Amino acid sequence: MFGLIGHLTSLKHAQLVARELGYPEYADQGLDFWCSAPPQIVDSITVASITGQKIEGCYVESCFLPEMLANRRIKTATRKILNAMAHAQKHNIDITALGGFSSIIFENFNLEQFRQVRNIELEFERFTTGNTHTAYIICQQVEQASQKVGIDLPEATVAVCGATGDIGSAVCRWLVQKTDVRNLFLIARNQDRLQELRTELGCGKIMSLEAALPLSDIVVWVASMPRGLEIESQIFRKPCLLIDGGYPKNLATKIQHPDIYVLNGGIVEHSLDIEWKIMQVVNMDVPARQLFACFAESMLLEFERLYTNFSWGRNQITVEKMEQIGHLSIKHGFRPLPV
Repeated sequence: MFGLIGHLTSLKHAQLVARELGYPEYADQGLDFWCSAPPQIVDSITVASITGQKIEGCYVESCFLPEMLANRRIKTATRKILNAMAHAQKHNIDITALGGFSSIIFENFNLEQFRQVRNIELEFERFTTGNTHTAYIICQQVEQASQKVGIDLPEATVAVCGATGDIGSAVCRWLVQKTDVRNLFLIARNQDRLQELRTELGCGKIMSLEAALPLSDIVVWVASMPRGLEIESQIFRKPCLLIDGGYPKNLATKIQHPDIYVLNGGIVEHSLDIEWKIMQVVNMDVPARQLFACFAESMLLEFERLYTNFSWGRNQITVEKMEQIGHLSIKHGFRPLPV
């Protein structure tokens, strides 16, 4: 059995979804209540592969909300993720994906040191961040979408915002090793990590966000949007392709221009309908078919009976592993969300 650990985008969103999923006692409660709410399995899932296989899984709502980080409730946020992992393991889920902020919190706050959660010793091989599949899908979206919108990828300038993160660094490795991209801009807050990444890649130019955006034909955004940042469409080249790989996805509402193409990055479409409810409440356009690539990674591992933390740690993703999970993605009927 596979599992998905997720969370909702805001307190308001959580209250709305709680009512829709049949948890009225959660629907009218404030942030303090959600800080103490335990994880819940709120959805059962059935997925069929184009190979004819069928697997079962469940969605674990962690009850984490981004407002917990904004209000400096770091201990609460970390406890939410660990409790959700323990809840999944207690229900004998073989492989579980950490979706959204779950994997970011786990890595940034070094939660691997907290193996004991009450009476459960976490078996980390039961969990995957899903970042390898997400990075692969974003790279496929860059290659496929650039061609559709008339951008010559080998001649293009590509900016990766969040280049030193797990997904961002993997995207950079793929672009350098698997495409003929001529100009690569590396954007992140930590200058030391940027220098290390550039040394590893053997190419790329370290740039500030403000300097890079007007010069870029393709922007891969895999970092959180800086608070208060306003981006006007006139600063971008035309045409320009923006891959929004963050969560929640909000570039499409901020930037609207007929020659700027905004694509929800890291989203896959399945060839067959998935039996579940949860994607209906996270505003997927086709909820029976579309899902986050990180979630799909746990499904792929379940199809293949690969019960291992396929994606784990920071900046460990190799092009070879991206190709491996990409092969499985195609095999079982997943494809990148198109423009």
